[in-house]
Amino acid sequence: MREPMDRNLAFELVRATEAAALAAAHWMGRGDREAADQAAVDAMRFALQSVGMDGVVVIGEGEKDQAPMLFNGERVGSGVPPQVDVAVDPIDGTTLLAKGLPNAIAAVALAQRGALLSPTSVFYMAKIAVGPAARGAIDINAPVAENLQRIAEAMRYRVEDLTVVVLDRERHEQLIGEIRAAGARIKLIAHGDIAGGLMPALEGTGVDVLMGIGGAPEAVVTACGLKCLGGEIQCRPWPRDEAERRRCLEGGLDPERVLTTDDLAAGDDIFFAATGITDGELLKGVRYFSNGARTHSLAMRARSGTVRMVEAVHNMSKLMKVSALPYRA
Repeated sequence: MREPMDRNLAFELVRATEAAALAAAHWMGRGDREAADQAAVDAMRFALQSVGMDGVVVIGEGEKDQAPMLFNGERVGSGVPPQVDVAVDPIDGTTLLAKGLPNAIAAVALAQRGALLSPTSVFYMAKIAVGPAARGAIDINAPVAENLQRIAEAMRYRVEDLTVVVLDRERHEQLIGEIRAAGARIKLIAHGDIAGGLMPALEGTGVDVLMGIGGAPEAVVTACGLKCLGGEIQCRPWPRDEAERRRCLEGGLDPERVLTTDDLAAGDDIFFAATGITDGELLKGVRYFSNGARTHSLAMRARSGTVRMVEAVHNMSKLMKVSALPYRA
């Protein structure tokens, strides 16, 4: 058994998500996804080097579309113990940011070495995620209407009072029809898998459950956040074709297997941080003012269950004197 991590690394991770958000936010609405992603990746990579850890990236950003990325296997941190797995998404919702739409965030999570699943053989997973009140009530293999009834009973709601967040994709046409037939409300989102998965676990978002098919790497990052928040996620690999199904099996991941929160992120030595880039239900975005900016972040630790909302004011002229990052685009 490894010794538990005694230091709350979430505070150090917040500096990395803040750096990514500050670097990326200047690209809001400018239509250049790759430039925004590159700015966020560079900033997060730079900030992670000062975190007191011996980290290996197991969930890297950008593999699906050849975007700039913190790659799988990359070493991050100052090199001192603890030894940890790191999952990063410098921009969850790159298209959202490029179009100036809500819910783009920067996120990073870590756990003890070997604790995070690295689903490199499959790009997508079917998912269902809920907050603490409905934990234990879901079954990804059950019909949609049955899951919604179970969730409603656990939360002491009517099904008609539930709001389900779903990625707005053609592949979800049947799912959307089943949710509507059950009587629940739907919030369609264009992008932002991680933010969408965390919304059910945070009060005030107006979302009760996430359903649908989204990114496999994002599922692991979401699981880390939900571990901290006391929520639950269940996933099942969703290969797009027979070739991907074979790769999935060759990689040791059965497409029929239900992956639980613990399968995705084992143990409770898990830390999660996120900073808003554009305004959304989860977090406010970066707000600029004369010579400065304001950020809003989450800093969470699974073992203690503590969730901190971190509001920070950044003095750009001073920041530029101590940082090699070009925060002004």
